[in-house]
Amino acid sequence: MNLSIIIVNYNTANILRRCLKSLISNSEIILIDNGSTDDSLQLINSSKWPNLKIIKNQTNLGFAKAVNQGIKQSKGEYLLLLNSDIIAKPNSIKRLVDFAEKHPGAGVVGGRLLNPDGSIQGSCFFLPTLWRVVKEFWFNFKGFSVMIKYAPKSNRPSEVEAVVGAVFLIPRKVFGKVGFFNERYFMYFEDLDYCRRVRENGLRVYYLPTAEFIHAHGASGRGISEKTQKWLVESSQIYHGKFKYFLINFVIKTGQKCRKILGNLSLLA
Repeated sequence: MNLSIIIVNYNTANILRRCLKSLISNSEIILIDNGSTDDSLQLINSSKWPNLKIIKNQTNLGFAKAVNQGIKQSKGEYLLLLNSDIIAKPNSIKRLVDFAEKHPGAGVVGGRLLNPDGSIQGSCFFLPTLWRVVKEFWFNFKGFSVMIKYAPKSNRPSEVEAVVGAVFLIPRKVFGKVGFFNERYFMYFEDLDYCRRVRENGLRVYYLPTAEFIHAHGASGRGISEKTQKWLVESSQIYHGKFKYFLINFVIKTGQKCRKILGNLSLLA
């Protein structure tokens, strides 16, 4: 299997070891450590992963920039981006690669994310647009939510608009058409942005439910909640543009306020 696995780590020592143990041993593994201050790298016994290459950054360069470092150092025909809080279930990585090989139009393939208790976790997004936000928050449209991740109900592969970046398989040839990750995003929205660009370039984004991965969601952001909120706002502004970002927030807040008022009135009726 001509595969490179790319993992960005930031202070996730224990879950990183679990992630590495779940991977295919003969694949190239590139670990980018973003200036961790814990014992992440000390806990890794390189003899257990002879194909492991470590890139150590002195400071936290952000997710997108670190991923690009890994992509540029990789050799595989297929690149699998994994969060350090992922545990791959048996044969799931192979299923992603096999699917991509059989679907030459695939730009990104994501798997089914599971919570640690085995329940299904939201693995896909609808791409957020101003019109969709208006329909959801002003007209109470129920066909989708741009605010909540979801998992398609079918057990068959599905073409979707975007998949969560925790598990992100990209054929190498895609980078020649779509380019690398946008390094303006420090953290958050880089997966939405890449899926949007993939679709704009005539390629497809797929969700493969037979490829399952346990995801301890948010583990790498624990203890730095103030920073993650700041990065989320900044990335949202980059994705939408500042004017549209403030317009979208206005629609959401006014819609939520109106719903609350209507809900209170119904209680009084």
